[in-house]
Parts: sequence; C-alpha cells; structure tokens
Amino acid sequence: MAGCGLPLRPSPFCAESFFVDLPEFHPGRHPYHHAGAFYSQEPSAAAPAALLEVRPGMKVLDACAAPGGKSSQLAAALQGQGLLVCNEYEAGRAAILRGNLERMGVANGVITNEDTARLAEAFPAFFDRVLVDAPCSGEGMFRKEPQALTQHSEALVRQCAALGAQILENAAKMLAPGGLLVYSTCTFAPEEDEGQVAAFLARHPEFALESCGDAFGSPGEENRTGGLPLDVAAVRRIWPSQGGEGHFMARLRRLDGPETPPVRPAKSAPICKEWINFAKEYFPKLADRPALPRGDRLFLPPAVPLPAAAKKLRILRAGVAAGTVRKGRFEPEHHLFTAFGAACRNRLDLPLADERVEAYLQGHPVPVPEAGNGWCAVLVDGYPLGGAKVSGGMAKNHYPKGLRLLGSVEIGPGL
Repeated sequence: MAGCGLPLRPSPFCAESFFVDLPEFHPGRHPYHHAGAFYSQEPSAAAPAALLEVRPGMKVLDACAAPGGKSSQLAAALQGQGLLVCNEYEAGRAAILRGNLERMGVANGVITNEDTARLAEAFPAFFDRVLVDAPCSGEGMFRKEPQALTQHSEALVRQCAALGAQILENAAKMLAPGGLLVYSTCTFAPEEDEGQVAAFLARHPEFALESCGDAFGSPGEENRTGGLPLDVAAVRRIWPSQGGEGHFMARLRRLDGPETPPVRPAKSAPICKEWINFAKEYFPKLADRPALPRGDRLFLPPAVPLPAAAKKLRILRAGVAAGTVRKGRFEPEHHLFTAFGAACRNRLDLPLADERVEAYLQGHPVPVPEAGNGWCAVLVDGYPLGGAKVSGGMAKNHYPKGLRLLGSVEIGPGL
C-alpha cells in the first residue's frame, strides 16, 4: 500500500490489516480497491482468518464466505498456491462473493453455492484449514447497522445457534486429521459462542481447543458455556470498546479421524488452439495451462484437483474465467487480466497520479503510446485493473460497464 497517500494505522486484529483515519475517504472509489490491492471491512472481522495460519499450498475452505473479506485474506495467504473453496448458501450473496474474488484476482479459487451438508459429502476429510464464520444473530452489528437491532429476538438467537451447530458439524467432517478449524461469529450471544463451542467439543473428543492468543480482545466467560466445560481463556471475544464492532472466535484442532481419500487427477482437457495461440502471444507463462470448456466459455482450473463428487455441486466459478472463442479468435475476459495481468507481455503500468487511471476506470478510451497493438493489461502501480485493446496508440476500454466509476476518483490527500 506504499504510495497510496493514505494515513494507515496498524490494526491489532491482523498483521495485514490497517485503519484508515480519514473520515472523508471512500475506499470503494480508490483505484487500488478496483485493482484488488485491498478489501475494506469492519476491523475485528479480520481476526478469524488470521488465526487459521494458512500457508501456500494448503487446501482451505471458507464455509460461509460472502461477501468475501475473509476469503480475500485466505487467498492472499495462499499466494496463488493450493486451493481455496469459498461457499455461500444464498445465491445473491454468492454472486457478490464471486465478483469480489474476481476483483481481487484470485486464481486458485472455487466458488460454490451450496448447503454445507452437500459440501461435506463431496469433501470428506479433504481440507487442511476450515473457516466457519457462522450466520449469527448479529449483536456485534447493532451500532453499525440499526436494522440488526430491530430484527433481533430470542427466537433468532435460537435459530442461529441451531444453524451454526449444523454448519460446524458439517465443517468438521471436511477437516483432515491434524487440520485446524476456526469458528467465529459477530454476535455476543452465549448460545452461539462459548456455549456452541463447548457443546461441539463435548460431542467430538477427536477435536482439541487451541488458544487464540491474547494479542487483542478479551478471553471468553465461564458463565456463558451453558454449564459445559470449556477453557474460556483459549477463546477470544472482541467488544465494541476494543476497536471493532464485535466478534467471537475459537480455534479447534482435529487430532485424528479418517484419512483424506485419494483424488484422481481430472481427465486431460481437449486442446484449444485459439487459447494456446493467444497465451503464447500475451501470457507465455500460461501457455501450458489447459483451458477447460464450460458452455461457450473457457476456464483455467486450479492446479489442485477436486474430488469427483464435487462435480455434483453448484459451482459458480472454478479457477479463472479466461475467455471465449469467437469467429476463430480467442476473446479474453476481465478475470484473466485481474488474475494474471502483471504477467501479460503487453501491459500498461500507470502510476496512481496518472490521469489515465481515472479515465480507464470511467470506461473511456485512453492514449497508450507505451503499449503495442493488440490486447493489453492495464495496471496501476503494478496492481492489475483489467484489459484493453490497443490500436494505433489508443486503447479501446474493456473495463466491465457494471464496475465503472461515475464522477471523479478520490485518490487521497495530496493527489
């Protein structure tokens, strides 16, 4: 984030998170936001994903992923290696999740729109890390969203506690032995927090509670466990007075269980010569990556194969939407540029203060004497924004219309 001109203050909840102490700042309009360089979210919400200690190459599940803030954190930790499965039950929210991960340039993600019970059938003992940021009664949102207060009731708490228990049970089935699961909520209700975790551990002796540390927030409270044993010093609560709206989290390690069933590699995809020719010209590092057809579109799947049973799931996106073949020519999609724009052989890397950044985000053609004819990746300070088609020193804008900015872009102080 160096050079963005914003006053950044480190967050205690996550080493990769920062506060922006600028009330007039609108993060969604900043070019770095459009380039996926940052995701804006409530401060304490960054804590659960950080507790998973994800490393490159792992297989990770975000079981309740929309709108995508925690998934973005997990994707950044994976550094494009391994596999990230992001699930959302509600179709509308799943579409928002897909859009956010495309903006972030996630290349090794699979987005599903499923019930967690069906996920558990498809991914038995499969993942190294699982995040369950459970649907909850939202007591931590009262200050931020007044509607959450008007909708709150004891019945809602009971309903959310029961749903959270189901999701947690299904998530546990998908965790490989030795794997780590983080359960979190943005509520203060004991039935959904300490009581939920204590009840789960009573049912599952193959799981052990691990400490969340004491770098932020407060320990749990013994009078909230529903009378069940729980080391409340190991779980963590964040209250509104501690710098966030509110969160609860617990780390659960699977000690033993069934081994991960072997996954057969997918069958070789038919060779698409249009894709191969395009990749050799513009993305030579991708030229050996097979593009799988799905309908009339081509996708670059993650390197980690999925179990055969996953084919029965509602998959909204698997890997990168690369493009389509029209009239014998390959036409790239926006996602190809957000995921791999920095590796494009023909690219235009603009500094943040360049007026062409604003013009591009507004959908205008821009002069590009620096770029050659043909497809071109447009970047801002090294972060991919999207693609353009260059001819005679002018770039025809291919930034998606639904993402374009209206009015001037607010970049930051002094810029």
